[in-house]
Amino acid sequence: MEKIPSQDITPSVGHHTPGESTTQDMYAKRRHIYVREIKGLFQKVRRSANWALMLGFFLLPWLNWGDRPAVWFDLPGREFHIFAATFYPQEFVLLSWLLIICAFGLFFITVFAGRVWCGYTCPQSVWTFLFIWLEHRIEGSRNQRIKLDKQPMTADKIWRKGAKHTAWLLIALATGVTFVGYFTPIRTLVMELPTLEAHGWSYFWVGFFLVFTYLNAGWLREQVCIYMCPYARFQSVMFDRDTLIVSYDEARGEPRGRRKKSLSHTQAREAGFGDCIDCELCVQVCPTGIDIRDGLQYECITCAACIDACDSVMDKMGYPKGLIRYTTENALEGKKSHILRPRLLGYFVALIIMVAAFAWAVNDRIPLSFDAERERTQLYQMTREGQISNVYSITVRNLDNEPHTYQISVSGLPSLTLDHTSISVPAGESRIQVVTVLANPQDLNQPSHPITFALQAVQDEQIRQEREARFLGNARR
Repeated sequence: MEKIPSQDITPSVGHHTPGESTTQDMYAKRRHIYVREIKGLFQKVRRSANWALMLGFFLLPWLNWGDRPAVWFDLPGREFHIFAATFYPQEFVLLSWLLIICAFGLFFITVFAGRVWCGYTCPQSVWTFLFIWLEHRIEGSRNQRIKLDKQPMTADKIWRKGAKHTAWLLIALATGVTFVGYFTPIRTLVMELPTLEAHGWSYFWVGFFLVFTYLNAGWLREQVCIYMCPYARFQSVMFDRDTLIVSYDEARGEPRGRRKKSLSHTQAREAGFGDCIDCELCVQVCPTGIDIRDGLQYECITCAACIDACDSVMDKMGYPKGLIRYTTENALEGKKSHILRPRLLGYFVALIIMVAAFAWAVNDRIPLSFDAERERTQLYQMTREGQISNVYSITVRNLDNEPHTYQISVSGLPSLTLDHTSISVPAGESRIQVVTVLANPQDLNQPSHPITFALQAVQDEQIRQEREARFLGNARR
């Protein structure tokens, strides 16, 4: 399949002659990006998505489900509570399925609409935009921030910089506390943290995510997207010429050039101008600092800020919108775009099958697990009554949110009997019951017979499981 071209617009390295000294740096010097705030349709969508995601992240640990947090990954207790469902380590396969579904969902979205995940929902982008929003509120517009940075240190500059970093640190602290709150009941955590009564690991992880958030969203910003995020490196292999990407319509925009606002669209065309007035607003609003007019670049996170900026300029000039827009490479070349294409359909079908299988597995999940292990220190015993006995350890794990009493039964030989026929297990806990299984020697025609243990919950007939085991004895001759 033909891939769309991706441009590398970094300055060329040039030629090096052996023996000549060189000052070529190993790393490109970072250019500080002063992102201009812009309003528009896509920014309204992005901000709504960002606020909804942050609201969900910060509120979820505070919600209760019964007498416990609604979402609680209890690592010491090896229980993972997600609303009404409780999962245990032995059900790790379900979590693996969920992660695979998320990966295929990301692949599907990327094939369809490029890096929209990065621009609208990636946590790095969400927190970075939040920090930029605060920066704009405290230090002013893009031009004011540039001017402020060039000023010598004054009381006003100290106040603004101090307020900005204090606000960033408070958000980073809230992020760290909230993240740890998914693993420790957050109401207890916020009471224990100030009094130094919390566990040492809680302080470590709160501090780690405080620093992590402050540096990534406040200082590193686009450097994470460009140099640290692995997704940016391989996402281009999922693009094709029908993938929706943010593109500049070069055929319509070139030759670019500044002109009087009074020049109508028709007059500009007759004067030899394209629609791009070379205002560079699309560059100033880009959080990664690229010029979308240079073509598709892997640094583009598809946030569509350049689209809103360009549309606002087109509106002011009286030109049609869409000089920069979501489109495909085929559409830009005047060819027909194919939304439903084999690779996209393949991802979609695979995604639907996996989601259906996951839903079936969760719905069909039996909240009970048990093992039946035969006592290994002896093969079998003969009782005074002349019966053969085998001893087993029954380990029962109640995976339900309710306590249960289970009936134990065994089958496989006509005369099998048990000395213990029930076991009670509290919700979310496990118990071990040692049972002795007796059989008449007349029923044994070989040294080893397959038998089946069954556990049936008294309170719910749907909760039932069986396990295979072996019964050993002296074979009848």
